[in-house]
Amino acid sequence: MTRRLGARRALAPVLASVVTAAVLVGALWVQRQRHAWPFAGEPERAVPVTSQAAAGAMAGMDVGGGTAGSRVPISVTAETLQTLGVQIQPVRHEALTDTIQAVATVAPDESRISHVHTRVAGWVEQLDVNTTGETVRAGQPLARVFSQELLSSQTEYLAAREAVAASGISSAVVASGRTRLGVLGMPPDEVTAIEETGEPRRLITVIAPRSGVVVTRGVTVGTAVDPSTPLLTIADLSSVWVLAEVPEASIPAVRAGTSATLDFPASGRAPFTARVDFLYPTLTERTRTLRVRFTVGNASGTLRPGLYGTAAFTVAGTPAITVPRDAVVDTGRQQHVFVAVGDRFEPRAVTLGLQLADRVEVRTGLNDGDRIVTAGVFLLDSESRLRATGGMGGHAHGSTPAREAAPVTAPQPGVPTAPAADPHAGHKE
Repeated sequence: MTRRLGARRALAPVLASVVTAAVLVGALWVQRQRHAWPFAGEPERAVPVTSQAAAGAMAGMDVGGGTAGSRVPISVTAETLQTLGVQIQPVRHEALTDTIQAVATVAPDESRISHVHTRVAGWVEQLDVNTTGETVRAGQPLARVFSQELLSSQTEYLAAREAVAASGISSAVVASGRTRLGVLGMPPDEVTAIEETGEPRRLITVIAPRSGVVVTRGVTVGTAVDPSTPLLTIADLSSVWVLAEVPEASIPAVRAGTSATLDFPASGRAPFTARVDFLYPTLTERTRTLRVRFTVGNASGTLRPGLYGTAAFTVAGTPAITVPRDAVVDTGRQQHVFVAVGDRFEPRAVTLGLQLADRVEVRTGLNDGDRIVTAGVFLLDSESRLRATGGMGGHAHGSTPAREAAPVTAPQPGVPTAPAADPHAGHKE
């Protein structure tokens, strides 16, 4: 008895599965009787291929392969061309011009920078120029320095002059003493002053070697100095350098004499034209750019060192065939255009070159005199792809209509005709 109960319990899940399967089969049979099989029982309706292709194109899908090889030449009537707005233009043969944009920076002209030093050791006892950025003129006093060496040289020179006047010693000694004072950095007017007074000067004046702006100040009052100590640095900013960083790929197009339009909006100065006067021999490794230099007048002082701007180089290229950008169909793997040959439009693969604002260079695939489609290219491309894949959606463009629905067979005598399916049969009880 116990074994029988165990066997019945083991068979219970199997019997339940069988009953469930039977119920499902019965339900499906009823469904078939009422509505027919929901997937395969109804006859398929043929959807026009043109609609499928257009829908795929509108969705961004590549219907029919997407390469020029999956397209075929097509013929379109004149009325359809006018309806679709198709426009045809000849290709253009023109000299291309390219614009190279580069970052530009204003820098001081290195040939107009002067470092001020003393020629003797001593101490700075007075500064006439105390702030960086101050404007100075050539010959203006900058600092006053005490030097024991220079004071001794003045004393010796004055003694030589007195000896010459008293005993008639050769004047060569006096000339030598005067030259020595000049070599040690004493200005000529101060040498003349001590000759007139007969007294040496304790402090010697350091004067500005050129007019400009003090860009650095390296000393203060009381600083001990020697010939290696930079007192001040003066830069003449009436003429400055503009340094532009040309991208590595554009280096062959830029050379000495190439003109560029320089624009520094923060300066308040209108864009102006300058010519490259020097190309640096090495590249900047961090940015992979070549530095080129312009020399620009800056009488107004608005081009301040460190100012950023742009340099636009206009480079004239060789004559080439160009087409409007909208005339090119880009599939991602290949580019092609439609060429008008008689009353047909042939898809032709092309190789593109320089990209311009509204046109593009065609390096291979087209010849002078070719006429291409410049408007309505999308519709022609869809039709060409459709025909290449075997579809006949030409009714939209004047060709043979496609098979848009399943053929209807006429009833034959003696053969019973199946009643039409009641669309509301599934809702009847």
